[in-house]
Amino acid sequence: MRLIKLATKGSLMKLSRREHDVLTLIACGFTDKEVALKLKISVRTVQTHIETVILKLQARNRVNAVVVYMKINPKWKIGERYVL
Repeated sequence: MRLIKLATKGSLMKLSRREHDVLTLIACGFTDKEVALKLKISVRTVQTHIETVILKLQARNRVNAVVVYMKINPKWKIGERYVL
């Protein structure tokens, strides 16, 4: 079993604006393809951003990355600009 260290508040500063956008859209339930269409980037770029976010937040997977981010940033709100 792999142990995961809880990300620190410093991890918040490490996320780029685009990584934050990708994470927010994932939290809304969008697929990689839908995220790519919304942000006008390639699906591979979305996948790269997800991989980077998972590493930066020391998460197990994309769902855990959302949970970790919510724990260290409880005021995080999903803006209306992400709604279909």
